[in-house]
Amino acid sequence: MKKHAFLFLIFITICFNKINCQTNNIRIFAALNSETNEIKIQQETIFYNKSKSVLNEIYFHNWPNAYKDKKTPLAKRFIENYSKTFHFANDKHRGNTTINGISANFNTANFEITEENPDFLKVNLYEPLKPKDSVKISITYLVKIPNDKFTKYGVNELEYNLRYWYLTPAIFDTKWQLYNNLDLDDLYVDYTDYNISFKVPKDYEITSDLIGSYYVKDSIKSYGLTGKKRFDIELNISKINGFKDYTFDGQTITSNIISEDLNDDVKASILKREFYFIKTFLGNYPHDKIVLSQIEYDKNPVYGFNQLPSFLAAYNNAFEWDIKLFKMLSQEYIDQLFLFNKREDYWLANGLHTYLMIKYVEKYYPEVKAIGNISKLWGVKNFSIAKINFNEKYHFVYQFAARKNLDQALETPADSLSNFNRKVANSYKAGLGLKYLENYMEDAFVPSLIWNFSYANSGKQVKSEQFLNYLKQKTEKDLSWFENDYLKTNKKIDYKIQKITEKNDSLEISIANRRNFTAPIQLYGIQDKEIKFKKWLTGIDSLTTITIPKSGFNKLSLNYESQLPEYNLRNNWKDLDRKIFNRPLQLKFLKDIEDTYYNQLFYTPVYRFNYYDGLVLGMALSNKTLLNKNVNYKITPSYSTKSNTLSGSASFQYEYLPENKKINRFALGISGSSYHYAQDLSYTTINPYALLEFRRKSLRDVRSKALVASYTLVDREKSPTQTQHIETNKYNIFRLGYGYSKPAILDDVRFSTGLQVSNKFSKLSLTARYRKLTDANRQFDFRFFAGAFLRNKTETNYFDFALDRPTDYLFQYDYLGRSETSGFFSQQIIINEGGFKSKLPVSYANQWLSTLNISVGLWRWFEVYNDVGFVKNRNQKVYFAHENGVRLNFIQDILEVYFPFHSNLGWELGAPQYSSKIRFVLVIKPKRIYNFVKRGFY
Repeated sequence: MKKHAFLFLIFITICFNKINCQTNNIRIFAALNSETNEIKIQQETIFYNKSKSVLNEIYFHNWPNAYKDKKTPLAKRFIENYSKTFHFANDKHRGNTTINGISANFNTANFEITEENPDFLKVNLYEPLKPKDSVKISITYLVKIPNDKFTKYGVNELEYNLRYWYLTPAIFDTKWQLYNNLDLDDLYVDYTDYNISFKVPKDYEITSDLIGSYYVKDSIKSYGLTGKKRFDIELNISKINGFKDYTFDGQTITSNIISEDLNDDVKASILKREFYFIKTFLGNYPHDKIVLSQIEYDKNPVYGFNQLPSFLAAYNNAFEWDIKLFKMLSQEYIDQLFLFNKREDYWLANGLHTYLMIKYVEKYYPEVKAIGNISKLWGVKNFSIAKINFNEKYHFVYQFAARKNLDQALETPADSLSNFNRKVANSYKAGLGLKYLENYMEDAFVPSLIWNFSYANSGKQVKSEQFLNYLKQKTEKDLSWFENDYLKTNKKIDYKIQKITEKNDSLEISIANRRNFTAPIQLYGIQDKEIKFKKWLTGIDSLTTITIPKSGFNKLSLNYESQLPEYNLRNNWKDLDRKIFNRPLQLKFLKDIEDTYYNQLFYTPVYRFNYYDGLVLGMALSNKTLLNKNVNYKITPSYSTKSNTLSGSASFQYEYLPENKKINRFALGISGSSYHYAQDLSYTTINPYALLEFRRKSLRDVRSKALVASYTLVDREKSPTQTQHIETNKYNIFRLGYGYSKPAILDDVRFSTGLQVSNKFSKLSLTARYRKLTDANRQFDFRFFAGAFLRNKTETNYFDFALDRPTDYLFQYDYLGRSETSGFFSQQIIINEGGFKSKLPVSYANQWLSTLNISVGLWRWFEVYNDVGFVKNRNQKVYFAHENGVRLNFIQDILEVYFPFHSNLGWELGAPQYSSKIRFVLVIKPKRIYNFVKRGFY
């Protein structure tokens, strides 16, 4: 009997160990060469087949090899993000992996690394790996560490910050889960036990969240580091250790995020408070040590802090340090607690993180405003943006994205998200969703459900649908709206109180759903900003009428506390007291956010400049807020300081943004302006227009296509000494145009075509531009223009195609001195039509014109240009035009200078008054500059 019991005990022990050993194991012997920035590695990986399939190969993520050249998926991602640092980096600053040998269960194994996916390593097994069996794979390889200027991970002059620096086995479920390194910090790796021996020069120190010790022998410091059930291992190797340990209750938090104005005791108490706050939601942290690095924060900061100038001191140091560390700590807590596939299934991880941020600020900093102490400044405190709390920024940012049609579904794979949505908007929307579920699920306490789910799934692979299914089991409320629309689509939510009818002691309220998204929403009764009544409404898919008792309130509002991420809040309320104007007028200085209870009119000082008006000072009156609106108007009365006359402009536009259609934006509007086009001579334009902007294939696609139609009416004041025909004074022109652009950083392609029709002429034009940035960082810029009159009965050259400086008879260009023929302002050019810089004897074409403009970069912004063209006028031979010179291309299409050398006029360098032949491009429109800066983020 004892023998049987002993055998049973052995059997149980073997089975138990078999189960425990299902965790992958990696043993690394590494040595850093600080002279060559290389790590020599011997790695032993015990990989367990946890699937039901027989495996003939094992895949590893070889992410260090993503830096090998400019053709890898990572290199292409940099270019997508408008960063060319890696593309033009010296090879010595790039990284790579060199495999010296691989064996599987002591048998030499073949391996494959493809050019298409150099960050995958395929190891072919000598013998098939059956389910629940393991294989020991030994690899000897060399890792060249890249410079940290590309992803912030790598080497700089002071230290090594290592992440994804070794080979990690991929996960196999029904297939191999393989993902390229795209600088998203989302390596999908299974729980692994690590045993690392790392040798560094003795003057270096290693910081990590593993348990470790070291000894020094001769000039080498040898570290022994171990960790159980870990993911990727990050190491900081530095001569000067900038990390500080904060220890409490057996838990150590190490960070190099500094705040010089806070002492260590205050920091420790803040971190302790943060840790236990998160623990009440998620349960025990699985490890004894946490490392929070400045690099990880810099890659994923608290947006808002980094948008405001530091000299403004928007937040006090304690709050700023607290929120920064809480963001990092909560993110690390979630990442170590669960195994998420953050490339494909990230919304729950991001949602929990934002939800915890909301709850933390809600508890400890309910009084802090979104713009911090700036909200208290004179001249600012009366703005609506100064009154919103820190947590209200989440709803504002979601609305910002939604109202520009820039939002994406929460279940969109991370590598398909725009940078703005991946870093900001989608995380905010996910957190707001969880917060809304907390309010909606009154029969279930969501914080407790999160804790229970965390307790049951800590240390396991988790999918978001598991959490959703768990919530559905714990409530009788219908969550299909959240599962099907909130997560899987970018549909917008928009409810409106249509009508209120009083009947005796009750109210009949008609509520309309203005979008194809039926979500539960709360109806509030408000008296003096105090909530007197609250009721959940569900199933409103079109127009619904409900009846409620009339008691104790004078205002009804939907979503009063802005819990639901709604597209439009302005139509959510009505006063019970009938008024002529339901919303009083509110005058505001400068642009602000929406105040849903007022009709806002913003007055903003504006200025512009031209040679004839001088400095034009005006006051823009507009309804445009910081969020896009469907209807916008702007009236700008101005005073011209030089001409001492009144001038100005006005515009009105209706904009419609269809959801998930081929059309992304439709705009219909009218604009007009009146300024001076010459000394003491004014012009007036009226321009009704319609615009169709087509949807991009994805928000990561930089291409754009648009169709525009307009009818421009121009009235130019006639000069007393005018010799031109009166046809140049008053005319109307219909335009139809199509534009295509793909402004990639290496290959910039633009194409446009236009038709113009008036009572005296009709003409057709085509412009194509291709800019190529070569691997040698040399720019080639090709521009082709062709234009021809279909009909021309004009009697002047005013409407002709221009070889050098278009007359701009439609007043669409920002000329500082549009009528000048000499002097500084005449030297301003806007590259259009012929695109020539020198003024040649034949400058206009009344029949057809064709030109080719070429620029070649020699060094940085120093380029040479060469232009050729053919000019055809009636009853004249074709004129061949040519020129060349030097182009200083500081900022393309915004700031450029041209120095002509040679043309049909001969050598211009030696010509008298050469300085008058220099041409410049200067654009001072803030919007153009903003669009240039924001490339790659939206």
